[in-house]
Amino acid sequence: MKDQFIKEQIKLIISTLIIVIFTNGEIKSFENEIVLRVNDEIITTIDVEDEIRYLLALNPNLNNLSKNEIIQISKKSILKEKIKQIEIDRLIQKKNIPNKYLEQLLKQIYFKIGMSNIEEFKEYLNAKKISYENVLEKITIEALWNEIIFSKYSSKIKIDENELKNEIDKYKNKLSKSFLLSEIFFEINKEENLDKKFNEIKKMIKENGFNNAALKYSISQTSNLGGKLDWIDESSITNKIKKELFSLKINEYTDPIRVAGGFLILQINDIKNIKSKIDTDKELKKMIRSRTNDQLNQFSKMYFNKVKKDMSINET
Repeated sequence: MKDQFIKEQIKLIISTLIIVIFTNGEIKSFENEIVLRVNDEIITTIDVEDEIRYLLALNPNLNNLSKNEIIQISKKSILKEKIKQIEIDRLIQKKNIPNKYLEQLLKQIYFKIGMSNIEEFKEYLNAKKISYENVLEKITIEALWNEIIFSKYSSKIKIDENELKNEIDKYKNKLSKSFLLSEIFFEINKEENLDKKFNEIKKMIKENGFNNAALKYSISQTSNLGGKLDWIDESSITNKIKKELFSLKINEYTDPIRVAGGFLILQINDIKNIKSKIDTDKELKKMIRSRTNDQLNQFSKMYFNKVKKDMSINET
């Protein structure tokens, strides 16, 4: 009787403990429990542990946040992935993604964390006790999601080629700038105030850095990488955003810029001046690709919100 009582008390204590603990950077779980239900799918403490380990590998500065903040960021990340996976399963039967495309997506990730090839990335993942196959699965989900967005919205893309050609002519044989940027894309609901939300984000940036603020607040696909974007030439940037960037110095960030579907904050991580003889046709293709991706990203955010709204999401 006494032994049974002790066992029950131990169970009670364990069930009230936080789902994960951090000891010298390692993550240990007490038991596997359901933390979220999305339609008929579940997300468990082990799923959250794996996501924490993955996000920490991509963003070591995440360790500067509190345990609870890391857990909440990881739950948000894996919830987003689960929603996409459910929609992919609903719409796509044959999930075949060309290896070349997957390799390009992987390269974008390991380049942004300072690695030069896939073998180096695999060794890094192994050292962090992260399955390369799981990372590949994550990349595949993003690729399939992008396939859905392209099939649904490619016909709605609007590009004025004459306007782009005029932009190119402005930069021919002139010194121009290229920006290394990070982004935070966020929304506000009817009950939220933009100034209050921005002040909250600014406080997070000041205390924990822009990349951690992106992890916590951004709903863009770049959030898992701390909002990091690639180098972007000024010729590929819209006049509205260019005006904001030209008023900033390195490590400064914009006020929220209203864009389709929400608000965008951009930080300048570096600037370089470029001067080269522009190949008009090549530059035009580059700008069309950039503007197309911008519009598809906006459609992606809008569609994700629609899909999420139609799903049953319950925290246990």
